[in-house]
Amino acid sequence: MHVVKRGGRREPVSVDKFARRVARLCEGLSSVSASEIAQKTVEGAFDGVSTVQLNDLASETAAALVTRHPDYGMVAARLAVSNLHKQTSSRFVEVMQTLYDNKDETGEHSPLVTQELLQRAQKHADVLESAIVYDRDFSYSYFGYKTLEKSYLLRVDGHVVERPQHMLMRVALGIHGEDMPKVLETYAALSLRKFTHASPTLFNAGTPQGQLSSCFLVAMAADSIDGIYDTLKTCAQISKTAGGIGLHIHNIRAKGTIITGSQGRSSGIVPMLRVFNNTARYVDQGGNKRPGAFAVYLEPWHADILDFLNLRKNHGAEENRARDLFYALWVPDLFMKKVERGEKWSLFCPRKAPGLADVWGDDFERLYEEYEAKGLYNAQMNAQELFKAILTSQIETGGPFMLYKDSCNAKSNQKNLGTIKSSNLCTEIVQYSSPDEVAVCNLASVALPEFVELKKGDQSVLGSYNFGELHKTVKHMTRNLNSIIEANCYPVKEAETSNKRHRPIAVGVQGLADVFMKLQMPYDSPEAAELNVLIFETIYHAACEASIELAAELGAYETYTGSPASQGKLQFDLWNKTPSDLWDWALLKSKLAKHGMRNSLLVAPMPTASTSQILGHNECFEPYTSNIYVRRVQAGEFLVVNQWLMRDLINLGMWDEQMKNRIIHDNGSIQSISEIPEKIRAVYRTAWEIKARSIIDMAAARAPYIDQSQSLNIFMPEITHGKITAMHFHGWKSGLKTGMYYLRTPPAAAAIQFTVDKAMLQNIQAPTGELDEVVYEPPSMPWASDTPSGPSTRASTPSSREMLILSAKRRAETELESSPSKKEDLYEIYDESPRACSLVPEANCETCSG
Repeated sequence: MHVVKRGGRREPVSVDKFARRVARLCEGLSSVSASEIAQKTVEGAFDGVSTVQLNDLASETAAALVTRHPDYGMVAARLAVSNLHKQTSSRFVEVMQTLYDNKDETGEHSPLVTQELLQRAQKHADVLESAIVYDRDFSYSYFGYKTLEKSYLLRVDGHVVERPQHMLMRVALGIHGEDMPKVLETYAALSLRKFTHASPTLFNAGTPQGQLSSCFLVAMAADSIDGIYDTLKTCAQISKTAGGIGLHIHNIRAKGTIITGSQGRSSGIVPMLRVFNNTARYVDQGGNKRPGAFAVYLEPWHADILDFLNLRKNHGAEENRARDLFYALWVPDLFMKKVERGEKWSLFCPRKAPGLADVWGDDFERLYEEYEAKGLYNAQMNAQELFKAILTSQIETGGPFMLYKDSCNAKSNQKNLGTIKSSNLCTEIVQYSSPDEVAVCNLASVALPEFVELKKGDQSVLGSYNFGELHKTVKHMTRNLNSIIEANCYPVKEAETSNKRHRPIAVGVQGLADVFMKLQMPYDSPEAAELNVLIFETIYHAACEASIELAAELGAYETYTGSPASQGKLQFDLWNKTPSDLWDWALLKSKLAKHGMRNSLLVAPMPTASTSQILGHNECFEPYTSNIYVRRVQAGEFLVVNQWLMRDLINLGMWDEQMKNRIIHDNGSIQSISEIPEKIRAVYRTAWEIKARSIIDMAAARAPYIDQSQSLNIFMPEITHGKITAMHFHGWKSGLKTGMYYLRTPPAAAAIQFTVDKAMLQNIQAPTGELDEVVYEPPSMPWASDTPSGPSTRASTPSSREMLILSAKRRAETELESSPSKKEDLYEIYDESPRACSLVPEANCETCSG
């Protein structure tokens, strides 16, 4: 068998020679067999295979062995990256020239980067090249690299010409232009994987497309043919440039309403949404990189609400379905109150009862009751019956999403602009939009695991979290996202108007579950709950501080006056919460009063579905849904094991084929494997094994430091209407803005379970090794920081009273869930009745005494 070299020369395949190449890439990885990878690769090759194909096959071979040891995944990545390096130039300026010289299928010049970017690359070639560290390409996981290769690295004639480091430098140049210190600072942080910009920024920075924003919130322009089709065109233009869309349609008249011009009757929202559905299918994001995605928002008083709830269902007449759109409810508090009380609910047409979408809180309740008293409703029904229809849709389709209108408006720093009428595609962006303004948001996510520090002690590992480095990184992210507002190319003028007036940004996170696993903390433990709050408090403080510094330099955003921040109120003030003493908020507020803020909004944890895969972390703040799963890439399907669990089991001497098969058999869970120490089982519980209320409590605890909202998925292994009702009411009463993004339910059976050899499920190995226990050291208060705000002069335990209340609440909820009389109630409402305290006197109890 012969291999074809890159120059076209043929030579016999040598297993030994190829094994030596693989061995060079296995440096420092003692658990990997280079000879086995080489042997399996050659066995799968064919006569005339090219060296490129042979290296691709080797990386796939190593990736297939990743369930043996995590190091095989690292070798797979090294093989794939090494292969790319052999096919691409090591000179950044040469790669940018190649991308600029690109020609389309007709031979016309079709540059893939802008002339300005190329000129900057040429002008600063030596500085840029000396800053690039190509070895950092080897730090990506195999699946992270494959994600980059498929969708992010630029191609010429179908071939990848960018390396990951080239992409990161292109992004830095695209954001900061001629400002070389900022370019190099941004490149270094991205290259060291401290944070990542969102997909549209990675796709488009420095390219002729130039659209760097992720999220757009669109208002239906008017309830008319012109208004509807103008809005449709806006959505198409945004989707073309890789933007996800949130669209509110509260003002569209209901089915059966008279049309003044023709004296005909309206068909309602369903036929209109089918047109939007087809547009989403046709106009994908950025040239077939991702499908177009629109989330449609409707308030539950709209007379077409029942048709709206059926649009994604898998059964029913096709002409009444629009399954490629996503649906969300913009829920006023009054609806939840009427569901709780079992009262009637009136359904209105916005043509006959105008203005309900334009008010919130008490103003909404007064207007609703006025219209109801005048008999202007189209129909009435029991509020619980409508709520049941919502739950049925959520059980069948995972949606609609649930967002609480009054909470979103009451706790928004944009409340001075007008009533906020929707969120975005992923329910974390809450901004004002109108026919004249398309709300826009630029996103980035910080890699939380990068700030975990582990130090070997005498008898254990000391674990800590570097809040100072997190603070510094988030300040950098804030400045970057602010710069994108100027660097961006906007798909529609209304988006540019909005973004430059209000200047919102969104700092998110990825890998919170990885942080807990590295520190050996169960996801819902008191230690994790406290760390969760301190991380988000740090993020919010850093973002505020950076925005205030930008305002001191460049001025406050245009519509700052009248905002809560202009009155000295930050997000936690709108929640009536007091932050810990980790950071000096009093000093920060004094600077806020002097300079204002450059950005109206700052923090919004987004799903990070693609970018967390690139950096090798779990999504956003979510727990792991499984400890073993299938990952699909172009090369095929690969079995992947939770890296933290596998390493712990390897150290315990318990990882082998039997253990792997047992975890597959148990659908990714280790809870029934009694041989695994109980503490390890607690750390690696999946989302299905953590109570939904605990996840909501975590979200509510960090919410005072999130001035937009959060993409909060709810996981329920066993669904009843009662359980979902309890979950929704708990989220609403906790004050959340987003009550639910998707309702997630586990599959009935996983396909990989059918590959299990039943004979290998027995005889699980008892621990033979020892696992170093990680002992977490909480941060000192205040944080010893060199940031301009300086440390606080006070020192105390953060939010200890709230932590005790949270713990007591969890115990109460556990009792509620275990009560057989409550378990199957159709409309079970969260029970907040007081519990008797066992401490005497009462002053000894921090919860009771305050």
